[in-house]
Amino acid sequence: MSLYQATASAPVNIACIKYWGKRDTKLILPTNSSLSVTLDQDYLKSTTTSRADPSFEKDQLWLNGSEDEIKPGSRLETCIKEMKRLRKQEVEDKDPSAPKLSTMHVRIASYNNFPTAAGLASSASGFAALVSSLAALYALPVSPSTLSLIARQGSGSACRSLFGGFVAWEMGTKADGSDSLAVEVAPQSHWPSLHAIICVVNDAKKGTSSTSGMQRTVETSPLLQHRIKHVVPQRMADISKAILQRDFDSFARITMQDSNQFHAVALDTDPPIFYMNDVSKAIVALVTEYNRIAIEKTGKRKAAYTYDAGPNAVIYVEQENAKEIVDMILQYFPDAAANFKDVFGLYANDAKKGAVIPGFNEAVAHKWEQGVKSIIHTKIGDGPRTLGESESLLGANGMPKTLA
Repeated sequence: MSLYQATASAPVNIACIKYWGKRDTKLILPTNSSLSVTLDQDYLKSTTTSRADPSFEKDQLWLNGSEDEIKPGSRLETCIKEMKRLRKQEVEDKDPSAPKLSTMHVRIASYNNFPTAAGLASSASGFAALVSSLAALYALPVSPSTLSLIARQGSGSACRSLFGGFVAWEMGTKADGSDSLAVEVAPQSHWPSLHAIICVVNDAKKGTSSTSGMQRTVETSPLLQHRIKHVVPQRMADISKAILQRDFDSFARITMQDSNQFHAVALDTDPPIFYMNDVSKAIVALVTEYNRIAIEKTGKRKAAYTYDAGPNAVIYVEQENAKEIVDMILQYFPDAAANFKDVFGLYANDAKKGAVIPGFNEAVAHKWEQGVKSIIHTKIGDGPRTLGESESLLGANGMPKTLA
């Protein structure tokens, strides 16, 4: 009997222009457009295997080895149901000889190689991997933008993980969400020197989930309404131009301004939401001081911080300045050195990690013996990948393999 199975991996994306707030909570239609950078999935990814079989009695999903109930009406059920509908519409209705996979139940195993629900956008890569795996299983002849319409219904930011490089999620205006999709602004190859330094401040599950937090913001924040109408449209245009021109100074300025405003909107929510903590704010101060020195010397910024709905910092930087940034973080957060994998060879022959940048105002911040748990140095990455049988997360019996 034929084995109907496919495995795919999908990357994390980190937004420069933030998505916060829905105009339709069921379809996950955003109140504003957003733009993100896809990170290299060799370091951060979700991998998913999907299998269809007539013997399966129900749809089942395991996340990191534990079964995750697929509740009626849930986002998981919606995505699976929509992918089956697409299989029937695009393949089976057009080719009567095609196997009727849309009628079979599926078993799905998914694994993240980074902390779930820790502000590292695990739901984005997770739902993108789910949709990509099912698209491969169902041999769907559709574009990533079409798949993004379904991934969006699992997690809004997941639609942006259907592409590599720089990605815009266009908010759309139609009530059915048919124009709320992801499009590529520039491919991974456009700006290869752009790197990201992720400072993991806290890998615990956050107190206020993004879903509940953003709805509270929509209902109570006057600042959000100003942001939607008057700020984001211009920023989307300006940052797209900066990316296309590889203008790091403008890219950095807009990215930091938007991160600041997103957290101001969270603070403007009633009652207020705090996603950043004291360590997060200390990193902002360090990057601000680092840029002050750079602007004095060259007239341009050299780093850009951004924070999603959590305390972890992502610092965008050109590759040539990556060591300075890591040095600065390790100088003020020395404990992070124990969990820093120097994959880019910044410290040849185990040279001393951590150093004060000349001209740095040390009154800006004090040394934290704890605070940053680990540092992940990565770069811009590609979109979802279809993997071979050897990468399958399901065993011959259709159950998840034991994950090391």
